[in-house]
Amino acid sequence: MDRAQKEVTVATLKEIFSDSNAVVVAQFSGLSASEVTDLRAKMRDAGATFRVTKNRLARLALQDTSRTSIEDLFKGPTAIAFSEDPVAAAKATVEFGKKNEKLVVLGGVMGETVLDEAGIKALAKLPSLDELRGTLVGMISTPATRIAAVTGAPAGQLARVFGAYGSKDESEAA
Repeated sequence: MDRAQKEVTVATLKEIFSDSNAVVVAQFSGLSASEVTDLRAKMRDAGATFRVTKNRLARLALQDTSRTSIEDLFKGPTAIAFSEDPVAAAKATVEFGKKNEKLVVLGGVMGETVLDEAGIKALAKLPSLDELRGTLVGMISTPATRIAAVTGAPAGQLARVFGAYGSKDESEAA
């Protein structure tokens, strides 16, 4: 890779680190070409991207960003998974890592928050943005009476409790 290619790579990585909502750093030592291809396909299906990085170039790209705290993760054969949806990259990486122990999650960053391996795994358990949108649409499309019943239930229960106390006081007074 000549100097011009390295500059383009650093600029591309800097853009990825700056623009992505979530970046997951993983080691992929021992993955075959077909396994990496399978991983990339699963990432694409989830709305994420998997990219093998050169550690020195990744550290250079991180220098002028707000995510410099993940520089230490770039040791050994590393790759990044990134996505606009904060959950997609983490979910796809963790799911693939469960099936193939050659992919090891090191950590990552979501927004300004640095996450360790446990943080990435916790992030992967959250519903994706599409799942949340589906849930919201389902809630909106439920009949208005059902929504009114759910929102009115606590007030109705409270009125019944007050009514019971009122009846109790009247019976004691008589």
